[in-house]
Amino acid sequence: MSEVTQFHNLSHIFISLIGAVLLLAIYFNIRKRFWQILEEDESIKRVDKGLLYLSFGLLVWVFSGIWAYAANQFSFVESLTYQVGISLLSTLNNLFWLLALYYVYDAPKLIYRNEKNVKIIAIIIIIVTVITFLIANFTQENSIYFGVKIIAIPDVLLTLFLCFLMGISFYKTFIYRDLKLVAVISIIVIILLFVSQLSDVFIILDNDFTNQLIRIIAKTSLISIFLVLATSWVIQLANTPRTNEIQIKFLDWSLVQLTIPSKGIYERKIDFGSKTTQYKNLLNFAYKRKFHDASEQCIVVNSGGEIKSQTYLTRIIDNINLILELNDTDKIERRDLITFIGESKYRLRMLPEHIFIDDALLSEFKESD
Repeated sequence: MSEVTQFHNLSHIFISLIGAVLLLAIYFNIRKRFWQILEEDESIKRVDKGLLYLSFGLLVWVFSGIWAYAANQFSFVESLTYQVGISLLSTLNNLFWLLALYYVYDAPKLIYRNEKNVKIIAIIIIIVTVITFLIANFTQENSIYFGVKIIAIPDVLLTLFLCFLMGISFYKTFIYRDLKLVAVISIIVIILLFVSQLSDVFIILDNDFTNQLIRIIAKTSLISIFLVLATSWVIQLANTPRTNEIQIKFLDWSLVQLTIPSKGIYERKIDFGSKTTQYKNLLNFAYKRKFHDASEQCIVVNSGGEIKSQTYLTRIIDNINLILELNDTDKIERRDLITFIGESKYRLRMLPEHIFIDDALLSEFKESD
């Protein structure tokens, strides 16, 4: 085993282990400090189980490093057994990170809280694993055709798909949280992560020093991105109003009174004026949340739903922030008032007993509904 390879494998093991431990520490600290927010709604937890799955992915990296070190130490790195082991560990790593994206708010709708698609992706992971075994059984050890290692192709294709989802998710997350530089860096890191896998497929890229350098840079940087993401989640949870402190009163057509103490908002009146669509949508959310059964408190938001686009939800929040002239720290986010249930369904986040609707207004609303 060359010194470069030995250095990479040992660095890979300990950097991944430290990253996994740090993420687990942050996760359990979040669970301890913000348990009330996380557990306030059993139907859809404000979770960061995503952190847990990211840390599991890093622990798989640890085992992958140990496997690679053992293979080099005992001289079976060129064997089929080693290649199959690496492919399976990589597949498991991809599975954990795909599950992590299920909990990332800005992940593509393809996977964010979409149980059906998550099941489909899990089946794809299993198929990739089966294909890896089949290729291993029906080809010679490290079969190479036209400079390509056949056994590594399924894993690299899955990694490409994962990198695509991660790139979109991280970029949108950091842009939304005004971390533009981190957003750009995350894209560069994910590209490097994918490039580092290409040497497993293409023989022409088999330069030991260059490959190991790219891998250690990509993996170390990605762990740093995970830690920044975890920190931003902590800040988000710390700034999230608790449901038992949010109160809304519908006083008249276009006029509401809002109280969110953690945002410095106390009985502030908001006149929607000519923006009647925004007001009616908000009133409809409140009416369903207060008077309907739990299963009927949500509104479908898509082209065929009761509200045609998520843009209408965003406009409600933007208008409230504009009227109240809130600073950047106290600005209300959409998720502070509206909870995503899944399958394009949303509902008002506040408790039914903290929603008040004027009797005359309620009567008029029922007649117009």
